Amino acid sequence: MVRNRQVALVGSTLLAIGVALAAANLRPAVTSLASVLGDVRTSLGVSTAWTSVLTAVPTLCFGFAAFLAPWLGRRLGMARAVALSLVVLTAGLVLRVVDGPAVVLGGTFVACAGVAVCNVLIPVVVKDSFPGKVGLITGVYTAALAAGAALGAAFTPALESAFGSWRLAVGAWAFLSAAALVVWLAGARHGEVVRSAPVRTGARRSLVHSPLAWVITVFFGLQSLLAYTVMGWLPQILGDAGVDRTTAGLLLAITMVLGVPVSLIVPPLAARRKSQSGLVLGLGVLSVAGVLGLALAPALAPALWVVLIGVGMGMFPLALVMISLRTSSTADTARLSAMAQSIGYLISASGPFAFGVLRGATGDWTLSMLVLVVLLLLLTGLGWVAGRPRTV
Repeated sequence: MVRNRQVALVGSTLLAIGVALAAANLRPAVTSLASVLGDVRTSLGVSTAWTSVLTAVPTLCFGFAAFLAPWLGRRLGMARAVALSLVVLTAGLVLRVVDGPAVVLGGTFVACAGVAVCNVLIPVVVKDSFPGKVGLITGVYTAALAAGAALGAAFTPALESAFGSWRLAVGAWAFLSAAALVVWLAGARHGEVVRSAPVRTGARRSLVHSPLAWVITVFFGLQSLLAYTVMGWLPQILGDAGVDRTTAGLLLAITMVLGVPVSLIVPPLAARRKSQSGLVLGLGVLSVAGVLGLALAPALAPALWVVLIGVGMGMFPLALVMISLRTSSTADTARLSAMAQSIGYLISASGPFAFGVLRGATGDWTLSMLVLVVLLLLLTGLGWVAGRPRTV
């Protein structure tokens, strides 16, 4: 008996823990910097345009780097490919705090390249290694992802106060990614095959001619646009409405924390249903209500608007589980995951940048928020179509 890198990883408890810890590292690279963005900007002496570019870098990187993820998975095997992505993430988190504006941008791009590979490959690991528990493990994965995002938003300002430096506070998250790498290396083991047995592979085919694949891709892109716009700009929006920095950071953390229970509920619920269209509609209504409230009366009930948006961002775990539910093989899951996340993140990259540019041009956030509402309505319509029971 030998181990083969093209065979699924053994679906052990330790692997599930490794998946959760890897997921917990996929958002602090974004939320930690966003929560102290004002101090970063002041320290570096950069413009609003530079800040807008920085908020767009993660999604641009997720889009471009995601194209490489399936190739890395085939070339190295899932265990090594995910391990490599965690190494790259850790290196980027350290690099971006050692120098000026260009290094901050470059290090963020490197860190997010590691995140991008995990974004694509972890859903494949979930479907391949836990075929009978796709909804449950997807829920654990996305809950850990949301928890990591919340920790990055909530604790980075406190770390900055304790260390007296935003660089040390932001760079400290490299320790979490290094810990995830250690656990992943311990738990990720490919299964055994008899030497004479053929390795299971999927027939090569492209999904670019599948209308459903494109619906899911644009759906994924628009929900990512919402998520990264919120993560990048919510503290600034609340600050402009008169909310103090600490409270704004905590409200961003609440938005992320809400993703934990939502992620534990939505994917298993979606996996038990033939159609996920009703879930999309419910989450869409909550998102629209929250964004409208933030646009028209941000200071009236900021906590309520944040809660509505946070629950509505359950579109993300729903989009991930639909990638598995709308495919009939792990090979198609890998292809659809790569297509949806590469093209989808490139679509979403325009959101944080355009959001900031509109704010600069109009002097307030109203127009930016109303454009976001229109995109949310489109997102809900596409999700309704993507939720119908069929495969690509």
